[in-house]
Amino acid sequence: MTSETAAAVKKSEVSPSAPIGVWRWIPSLYFSQGIPYVVVMTLSVIMYKNLDISNSDIALYTSWLYLPFVIKPFWSPFVDMFKTKRFWIITLELVIGALFGLVALTIPMPGFFQATLLVFWLLAFSAATHDISSDGFYMLGLEQHQQAAFVGVRSMFFRMAMLYGQGALVYLAGSLRDLTGDVKFAWIVVFGVLAMKFISLAVYHKWALPRPASDTAHGDPNQVVATFFTIFGKFIKKKNILLTIAFLLLYRFGEAQLVKMAPPFLLDSVDKGGLGLSTQAVGIVYGTMGMIALTIGGLAGGALISRFGLKRMLWPMALAINVPHLVYVYLAFVQPQNIYLIGAAVAIEQMGYGFGFTAYVLYMIMIADGEHKTAHYAICTGFMALSMMLPGMISGRLQEYLGYAHFFVWICIAAVPTFVVTALIKVDPAFGKKAE
Repeated sequence: MTSETAAAVKKSEVSPSAPIGVWRWIPSLYFSQGIPYVVVMTLSVIMYKNLDISNSDIALYTSWLYLPFVIKPFWSPFVDMFKTKRFWIITLELVIGALFGLVALTIPMPGFFQATLLVFWLLAFSAATHDISSDGFYMLGLEQHQQAAFVGVRSMFFRMAMLYGQGALVYLAGSLRDLTGDVKFAWIVVFGVLAMKFISLAVYHKWALPRPASDTAHGDPNQVVATFFTIFGKFIKKKNILLTIAFLLLYRFGEAQLVKMAPPFLLDSVDKGGLGLSTQAVGIVYGTMGMIALTIGGLAGGALISRFGLKRMLWPMALAINVPHLVYVYLAFVQPQNIYLIGAAVAIEQMGYGFGFTAYVLYMIMIADGEHKTAHYAICTGFMALSMMLPGMISGRLQEYLGYAHFFVWICIAAVPTFVVTALIKVDPAFGKKAE
């Protein structure tokens, strides 16, 4: 080998991906990141409702699946110490594929609820660790200007995973149920499809993912632990941190309860206070139309914050994430059967959520800014997951006690804590606003 050839090889080992190579792995990597999340958070709710699990049990136990995402910042430093992020990504995709297969195997069991919940918890833990590895690999595999350029691409393919999970897979489950008359068989097939897809993704990423020279295992365990607690201590010492944590926990207080009960409400029969939609209709209305509206709302929110700044848009966004909950009050009291009307109502609520959630994300970025901003943002995301977990756990019991109509009235009342913390927090008027 000549010295020029050796130098070229060396350069290829340390350089991030070339533009064409980036398109080879970023779309599939972030699609694979979104699928297990939507499965454990949304698809599990619809499956359990199809299998006649009570709303209180669905809400309580599926809300516990947020826990790995809550505590993710605490173990993320340890991922760096063992193997490469590339190794973690491929291995975890194989594990996730095997766990999807295990869900399919446990569905026919007499104690399927407990068995599948255990597998879903393992899936949530694996998904959270896959997130850590994927996001870390994204920064190692791309130069800084590429990271900024492809942030929209990764978001788009994560959203496509949500559409696939909440839309296409739910529709498939409903169609198979109608075709065979066997709801368990329908969900066995869905999880079998997921298992094969993830094993295929692992094989594909074994070939497609680059090998950045900086992707190495490093760090002394004692030093990592000490560093983490130092960083966490600095986060806790931030100005007005208690108010910050209150905002992170309460901004989505109503939405966190609504999101657990919306699919059961759409699926439950009219005599039980629901709308009696088929599983396929829920896949279209909630999983597809709702997700598209959510994405549009998020894009509009980002554009307006870029123009006017977070401070000016904070109250419009706090209202947007709560006021559209009134459409569920209307749906629950009137119980319309027009699928287009129901779809429009769900889309309005989801668009408001997407619009309002933008303020929450930008606020986390603002709080994390400064020294250790990556680690501090990860801590914020832990509180974000906790804000969905705790209210979600009680939502099913509240719904069963109040009935759907009065439960959605309560959801509107639950906007009060959001408005209180929104009024109290301080935001730099220039933050988020594009420089003139």
